[in-house]
Amino acid sequence: MLITLARTFLLYVLVVTTMRLMGKRQIAQLEPFELVITIMIAELAVIPMQDRNIPLINGIIAILTLLFIQVSFSVLSLRSMNFRSFLDGRYSVIVANGVIQEKEMRKARYNLDELLEQLRQKSIFDLADVEFAILETSGELSVLRKSQSRQVTPRDLQLETAYEGLPLVLVMDGQVMTSELKKSQLSEAWLRSELEKHGIKSPSDVLIASLNTTGELYLQAKES
Repeated sequence: MLITLARTFLLYVLVVTTMRLMGKRQIAQLEPFELVITIMIAELAVIPMQDRNIPLINGIIAILTLLFIQVSFSVLSLRSMNFRSFLDGRYSVIVANGVIQEKEMRKARYNLDELLEQLRQKSIFDLADVEFAILETSGELSVLRKSQSRQVTPRDLQLETAYEGLPLVLVMDGQVMTSELKKSQLSEAWLRSELEKHGIKSPSDVLIASLNTTGELYLQAKES
């Protein structure tokens, strides 16, 4: 029993570490070769986990070999455009200048139902609003709306806007984020003073507190 638990734990840690080293991707964003390697790693981990007669080292060596292949391919794809095109394929222009490209759809084995579905997921319900639609190698659809159907922006109205950067999270789940406080050049004493103004005695009572680039503090207390 303990041996099974130990093997399972070790393989779990190894697979998680391997996936982290492969890079930060969601399943839907994996390239074909990355998806194949991910499936193979999962299968290789399950086999020695279920069968104690198979030496654990066999699974570990196989997983590390696949990790080496994936990292090597990733490095090669960064250095060679031709290798990258071979490995990942190329994007397909499904709609160009408002016209559906039937040949490209056939080459990509992509049908109208899939096109309409992915457009709806982007809140586009009328094909007449689409100027360009590009099917990326990950299967994601990138869409450029026609200029007349896009939302109006301050640039369109020639309005000046203030700079907006990323807000800094100062407290999360009751824990003070000291590194973020340093970035904002503020002290924990200042933070506690601001919390007291809102009737909060301690950062441990705060669910989240963030500071935007205009100096406004947003906070929400934990439920009592």
